[in-house]
Amino acid sequence: MATIGVRPERQEPDSTVAESVKDYYGRVLASSADLKTSACCTDAVPAPHIAAALGAVHDEVMERFYGCGSPIPPALEGATVLDLGCGSGRDVYVLSQLVGPTGRVIGIDMTEEQLAVARRHQDWHAKRFGHANTDFRHACIEDLAAAGIPDVSVDLVVSNCVVNLSPDKPRVLAEIFRVLRPGGELYFSDIFADRRLPAALLDDPVLVGECLAGALYTEDFRRVLEGTGCPDARTVADSPVTISDPGIRQRIGFATFTSRTVRAFKLPLEDRCEDYGQVAVYHGTVAEYPHAFDLDDHHRFHTGKPKLVCGNTADMLSATRYAPHFSVTGDKNRHFGLFPCGPGDSGPDAQASPGCC
Repeated sequence: MATIGVRPERQEPDSTVAESVKDYYGRVLASSADLKTSACCTDAVPAPHIAAALGAVHDEVMERFYGCGSPIPPALEGATVLDLGCGSGRDVYVLSQLVGPTGRVIGIDMTEEQLAVARRHQDWHAKRFGHANTDFRHACIEDLAAAGIPDVSVDLVVSNCVVNLSPDKPRVLAEIFRVLRPGGELYFSDIFADRRLPAALLDDPVLVGECLAGALYTEDFRRVLEGTGCPDARTVADSPVTISDPGIRQRIGFATFTSRTVRAFKLPLEDRCEDYGQVAVYHGTVAEYPHAFDLDDHHRFHTGKPKLVCGNTADMLSATRYAPHFSVTGDKNRHFGLFPCGPGDSGPDAQASPGCC
């Protein structure tokens, strides 16, 4: 089996890792306090509106949460959202509040014990929120068709520290882009590694369950995403993963891990950031962000302030659900070469970088 790239030395049966994951999250872990690393948990402070939504989620659901970030983007009113690996339903119930009564949230998980917790509190949350818009389905994230998710039917796909657990990541990403509508968004948090990891580590159920053995090698993730037709994914936030357990550190401490939140869009983007002289202005109309909007870790749009953008960024703002909140001027009839788009926003290295990731 491969984490993302091909590992010719070994091909694991998909069921081996899947059963290990189901056992770890269904029977070994009783709560997030049982985790041995910081990979499947987060100490990031959520935005105030997300913190308020978290405060309305049932205690048992919160206790069984295992995630590495906060993959909940803005502007969700009325959206259809799919949560891959929803577990006990924490993010589903947060999203339920944010999409409102005209929206819908579908949670998919392969662990019955986790889904039992989520389903047990559906009526409780519906009464508290004043609407019922959640749906939990038992299925594998590699086969969303089996879960009854049609083509081009979803506005947003989220996932919180789950893709690394899949034995077939290319299939997961292909399925995501199959079900997304044109202009739809993938917004997920996961664990990334600075190298390809030995396949033998997948025999260790703790390393798998702690989201380390299957961590995505950053460059392989980029390559597979390009294979789905998405050449420009954006890092929204990242932080180092702390491995405090000495035994785990001895087995896998040779690699460096980060928790990263990434967004990508189902759009016909280019594989480089090209300059067409386009300008974007944020109107300040996303309710929770009146002063500035962050597209990624190096694109902050201050309300009312014009900002030069590459062609891909212009499309991300004008051909998605964010379009009502931005004015983008200029077209692609005149080309000025590569756009200096990257965390440094300038210099030859940024110009040569593939995309803005």
